[in-house]
Amino acid sequence: MKRFLAAILFLSAALVLGAKPAKSPNGKLSVKTSDSKLVISYEKQTVLEMADVPFKKLKFVRRVKDDYRMLEGKRLHCSNQANEYQAPIDKNARIVMRLYNDGIAFRYEYTGLRDSKAPAEQTAYIIPDGTKRWMQQWSDGYEGFFPMTTTAEVKTLAGFGSMFATNTINTHWGYPLLMEPVDGVFALITEANIERRQSASSLFNEGEVFRVQQDQNDLLLSGNWHTPWRVVIIGHLADIVESTLVTDVSEPCKLEDTGWIKPGVVSWIYWAYNHGSNDYNIIKKYVDLAATLHLPYVLIDAEWDEMDKIESNEGKTIEDAVAYALSQGVKPLIWYNSSIGWVDGAPGPKFRLNKPEDREKEFAWCEKIGVAGVKIDFFSGDTQANMDYCQDLIESAARHHLLVNFHGAPIPRGWQRTYPNLLSTEGVYGAEWYNNVAHFTKKAASHNATLPYTRNVIGPMDYTPCAFSDSQHPHITSNAHELALTVLYESGLQHLADRPESFLAQPQEVQDFLGRLPVAWDETRFVGGYPGESAVIARRRGDTWYVAGINGLDDPQTLATDLGFIGQGKALLFADDASGQWSIGTIDTIPSRIDCQPRGGFLLIIGK
Repeated sequence: MKRFLAAILFLSAALVLGAKPAKSPNGKLSVKTSDSKLVISYEKQTVLEMADVPFKKLKFVRRVKDDYRMLEGKRLHCSNQANEYQAPIDKNARIVMRLYNDGIAFRYEYTGLRDSKAPAEQTAYIIPDGTKRWMQQWSDGYEGFFPMTTTAEVKTLAGFGSMFATNTINTHWGYPLLMEPVDGVFALITEANIERRQSASSLFNEGEVFRVQQDQNDLLLSGNWHTPWRVVIIGHLADIVESTLVTDVSEPCKLEDTGWIKPGVVSWIYWAYNHGSNDYNIIKKYVDLAATLHLPYVLIDAEWDEMDKIESNEGKTIEDAVAYALSQGVKPLIWYNSSIGWVDGAPGPKFRLNKPEDREKEFAWCEKIGVAGVKIDFFSGDTQANMDYCQDLIESAARHHLLVNFHGAPIPRGWQRTYPNLLSTEGVYGAEWYNNVAHFTKKAASHNATLPYTRNVIGPMDYTPCAFSDSQHPHITSNAHELALTVLYESGLQHLADRPESFLAQPQEVQDFLGRLPVAWDETRFVGGYPGESAVIARRRGDTWYVAGINGLDDPQTLATDLGFIGQGKALLFADDASGQWSIGTIDTIPSRIDCQPRGGFLLIIGK
């Protein structure tokens, strides 16, 4: 009888325990199933629901702990822990879900596949009308704005840069999607860890239901297979901005030797001239700029394969340009067309990387003549074939000690951890767009103040910041706003957009700062702001803190700078005066608030 009663009590306790929601290690985040829905709560408030979940109850499996190093990013030393749960879907499928302190990650795992197409995705997020959200309409280059709306009924934006409204309601959205379901609590939806045999995904909505849909995958799968991780970062804005969840769930570094990988600042030719790099004499100007400012890299952009056809070059070739850069102590990066996206009418060189044998030959030549890295442009979306091709490119480049920067490409999804020679990815509506259409002029400030909460959360972002002069279309952000972007935006290769004479006309303090600008950070702290209105972020490199803030509004704004975690001390302040000119000087006390001009900004340097 005693054994029987003990068994009953144990069973009752197990049932009660099983009914409890799954929780994160700190207990703030919880997940439970209810009436075919998955309910995700943060600090006991519902922040997101998923519809039509194909399982009933999550079972605790194990505790996950991870500790790893990065070569670039928000912090070089990353650690995390999670509680992992599982639930069967059918006899050959299950969901694996991890609850971290700053969000959830889950994927679907399948066994026993036999020449099968990739199983249909089963994820559907519910975003009720009235919920503030910042969403980007999907395009294969992920180059669009994140306007704040409270409904999914947004007209399709079509044309150059996806910015001209039509009468059609858009239903296709790219990652990341940021929402504020509860005042002061946010959720950012994305994905991570694209592996071989997988496509990336995006969101399609039917009213309030946003379904994850995998892109084209023509493979027939056998054996075991799983989806990428579906990721939702959850918490206050500091949790969103500081999160490393995308790399936390990604595969560890696959490279044995990483000592040759050096993040750095790059002088960049395209923005000022709206053209490629077939002019040897202009390339020399950007090499000389890099040497003068002590920048490690120069990017030789598209059309370098036509250099010897330009009469004024007097027979000079790309090899001569590379040799000149190396003679000045500057490492050159060179551009390639991926030749799978925009090909007809696009610049070259083309079709040099598509076949494995051609790719190896080309990258071996790059390594031989002293090229340090490659910028590869014009991809065509999220398909499985493109995802495999991207990984082929990164792996081949690594074999020849080449850094990689993807442009006109899908957003990063954690490859920066797996392949640390991938130092940056465009996938953003950046300063390049001053070359293309006039409407960026008025929208840029607010857009710039949205990116720290959306696109740059998920990985390095080659926005190409910091321009003091005008390109094809003027900009109306201030000098201090532009300078702040170099710290506000994280990218392992930070391309400076402006022309040499503009940089060299700036005060010496500005030039000195650009020559010492870090691009890999030991620590990142969110200080304050709100999407589209303002952003203040502090980043530490060694003993020095860099605090960048921008005003996204057309009116003056005072930005709070609560930097108690740094302490007191002298600082160098770059700001705007009332006339729009530079205000630069050393201050003895770190301010708690800084007044910003319309579309203005500031940069504080605290420490050595």
